[in-house]
Amino acid sequence: MSKNLIIYYSRKGQNYFNGEIKDLPKGNTEIVAESIGKAVGGDLFEIRTVKEYAADYHVCIEEAKQELREKARPELREYIDSIEDYDNIFVCGPCWWGTFPMAVFTQLEKLDFTGKNVFAVMTHEGSGLGSSERDLKRICSGATFGKGLAVQGASVAKSESQVSEWAKNAVK
Repeated sequence: MSKNLIIYYSRKGQNYFNGEIKDLPKGNTEIVAESIGKAVGGDLFEIRTVKEYAADYHVCIEEAKQELREKARPELREYIDSIEDYDNIFVCGPCWWGTFPMAVFTQLEKLDFTGKNVFAVMTHEGSGLGSSERDLKRICSGATFGKGLAVQGASVAKSESQVSEWAKNAVK
């Protein structure tokens, strides 16, 4: 039986949601990551930065844009040192300026993806997967890449069956 790892970054608090800013008690990506875990089993690893992003959504997205421009690699509170025991790696995050938050890449660049199956998962409000799949292919060398999944953030509450079906097909 294959072993699954679900790596995710998620933002609680102020988020863009169906054209307006809403305060979310749990981030959209965290909900999707948990749905993947329920569907196929696996270990969840939440990426958390040492320096937190601004609570104000508009300030946060400007911070994210600056990090993208600088190709920053924000320091994380903790890291996964090895994915040797896993077969399938789900990389989940919100779509920030067309790709994952830079903190996701901070973690991924420390891992050896040789022989692993990697799947991109993005929550978004209209950007779909953006360039996330292309960016993962550049960083996760040696991996095989499966079909990614994009879930609109405003639809996350109703997406569990869609996410579950996709995840089960991904690890077949």
